[in-house]
Amino acid sequence: MQGSDIIPTYSMGAPKPSRNLRPGNRALAPGVERYVVAGGGSLSIPVFAGDRLRLINTEGRQRCDVIGAEAGGAVITAAMFGAASDAHCEGIHTIVNAQTTGAQRTRALLERLNIDLSTARALSVFGLSAPAHSAADLLVEVDGVAVIAAPGGIMDFITQDTTTPIEVLVTRTSPEQAKTAHEIIPLADPLASIRIDARTAQSYTVKAGEYIQIIDVSGRQCTDFQAFSMASIDNKEPLALDATITRSLLGLTTPVPGLPSKVFDMEMTALVEVIQDTCGRHDIFLTACNSRYYDDMGYPGHVNCTDNFNAVLDRFDVGPRKGWEAINYFYNTMIDDQNQLYFDEPWTRPGDYVLLRALTDLVCVSSACPCDIDAANGWDPTDIHVLTYAEKELFSKGVAFRKTPDADVEMTKETAFHKPMSALTRNFTEYNGYWLANRFNNDGPIEEYWACRERAAVMDLSPLRKFEVTGPDAEALLQYCMTRNIAKLSPGQVVYTAMCYEHGGMIDDGTVYRLGQDNFRWIGGSDVSGIWLREQAEKLGLEAWVRTSTDQMHNIAVQGPCSRDILSEIIWTPPVQPELTELDWFRFTVGRIKEFSGPPVVVSRTGFTGELGYEVFCHPKDAETVFAAVWQAGQKYDMAPLGLEALDLLRIEAGLVFAGYEFCDQTDPFEAGIGFTVALKTKPDDFIGRDALIERKAHPQRQLVGLEIGGREEVGNGDTIHIGRAQIGEVTSAMRSPILKSNIALARVNVTHAGIDTEVEIGKLDGQQKRIPAKIVRFPHYDPEKKRPRG
Repeated sequence: MQGSDIIPTYSMGAPKPSRNLRPGNRALAPGVERYVVAGGGSLSIPVFAGDRLRLINTEGRQRCDVIGAEAGGAVITAAMFGAASDAHCEGIHTIVNAQTTGAQRTRALLERLNIDLSTARALSVFGLSAPAHSAADLLVEVDGVAVIAAPGGIMDFITQDTTTPIEVLVTRTSPEQAKTAHEIIPLADPLASIRIDARTAQSYTVKAGEYIQIIDVSGRQCTDFQAFSMASIDNKEPLALDATITRSLLGLTTPVPGLPSKVFDMEMTALVEVIQDTCGRHDIFLTACNSRYYDDMGYPGHVNCTDNFNAVLDRFDVGPRKGWEAINYFYNTMIDDQNQLYFDEPWTRPGDYVLLRALTDLVCVSSACPCDIDAANGWDPTDIHVLTYAEKELFSKGVAFRKTPDADVEMTKETAFHKPMSALTRNFTEYNGYWLANRFNNDGPIEEYWACRERAAVMDLSPLRKFEVTGPDAEALLQYCMTRNIAKLSPGQVVYTAMCYEHGGMIDDGTVYRLGQDNFRWIGGSDVSGIWLREQAEKLGLEAWVRTSTDQMHNIAVQGPCSRDILSEIIWTPPVQPELTELDWFRFTVGRIKEFSGPPVVVSRTGFTGELGYEVFCHPKDAETVFAAVWQAGQKYDMAPLGLEALDLLRIEAGLVFAGYEFCDQTDPFEAGIGFTVALKTKPDDFIGRDALIERKAHPQRQLVGLEIGGREEVGNGDTIHIGRAQIGEVTSAMRSPILKSNIALARVNVTHAGIDTEVEIGKLDGQQKRIPAKIVRFPHYDPEKKRPRG
């Protein structure tokens, strides 16, 4: 056959559409609304005859009470739902009488709706044996308001009666009564409401102290923001927001809520500060799109943000530009290792926003970017909405946090210990959804470090995730999901363990507390670990519940050689519990502060510093009392507060691993340096990942080692490790050790070169042009026999 006679193969049929999975975008059918009732809280929803409510017990064992009321407050529960109602509203009374934020909000809600609890009747939907994700359906028979509550009070540390969310799905009988798919819900009463239609821009003014909320209405949409001080406009010399100045002064690519939050003009005058951000992905490198960009891409005459800016700024006598510098909010720009700028679809979901506060009187301009020739706006430009608020409004600083990609957004929260900690510092950073102190006034990380090594230090560790694991199959669940032998634990004991996927990669590390035969508490670093446990319980059909208690138990760590002396002065324990001085390593006791009637606490002999230390857990309402008692008792020992910077020094010296540094879901416990948590020989039962871990232990590829670094030049996470030209590993954590007076690091290297005293080089710059000599040494670098925490 001649070459010209070859018939090319081709695919049959029409082309198939691209298939993208978007787990972060929750899809609801038309006419369906979704709400979440926080554990120990309540909410109200207007309902109409024919609407259907589906109540979902997200984590199980959570009671749910529902009240039906007319617009004037008359309770009509039985008539609204056509079902018998409880006579006393006991569940909602429990919320109202608790000393919690949920109680305050519920009291305000009932007062606003004019509902009298003394005569009200409620429908109780779930019992205490309800499994996770069990559901109940209600049909609304008359118009009114449904008040839905997830009752519960202050958790008892022993009975573990935590409160968890109830999810509510409302299916409207009439489309006119349904909320619009992307309804704008203001944070407060707005001063101005400005809809910026797709492919357009709007200019507006704000006064000093007022707030600007810029909202992505439909998701995946960029908006350029520019601002000028009104004074510079009046002086006929408009000074624009300057991205280069802002990056240089902050040392960040983008301003974020917290200390590095301000945006500056060309004269280094602060114009706005970022208060809240639910996206966290923006661009301040590129200009607003302009005609030249579209011309060069083959789209001459395409509408663009720069021309739109010029048009709407003309009324303020701001001259036109060919390309406007701006903060490109929601624009997903990145820089690769070859210094190339590239971009992808925005991270925003419908309703995501940034909240700014004006620091001076401003002229502002915002666009709804018109780009439809690439992925900048998800290929489909949509609207942006701007709301402004009065200076009197109070908005806390926060960064968006999602427990999972499809979870509801939560803003950064203050722990219950934030008030006493903030009296000692303003230097806080977002950590795992909470504000934690980085360092403290007057001391700083080195002094805080020495206080812990030589005396005592106290630190807020409330962001640790806590889960109550209970039920007849609780032990079986944990035995199957953890790498340690949980069945060997006695009540009052704690064990440090890893949790792995089937391939052996780590989900999390943490501690399991055994409170009773069928009562456990899992404390880890991530929400995913608790969700994973719950999923396994459901998958296996086990009678075990995994319920969140993070916001029912906040905790401080009291660490250092004097920690036992400090706590022994203030911890009272009943005769059936061990006294604090009797606690061995990885044991806990239940007691109170100072006396029989003091605030209840759980105290464990655990820590993350490599020193003798304890963790003290309490309900948030008691946190300030607990902190005051610890702080006062610690004064004669010269106790200091401890921030995250000092904690990192302590844990690296002690060889303690940290998620995202020493391990991830591609790292097994052996590679993470915690192979001792994998009980292959002493645990007879199967557990998730066991077969993979047997194989990975038999054929290891990488090993965590200690490094002793020559010289004092700084080394950091991700720095490459070489022997000759070959890269054989990378640094996971590094520090300059105050006690060892040298630079040290934890590193993961190929097992071929993991021997003690192996000479290696750490690559700087491009990894080849500059090298720092280092030597592999035993780790932990500090107290390798763990004599100090055991002592």
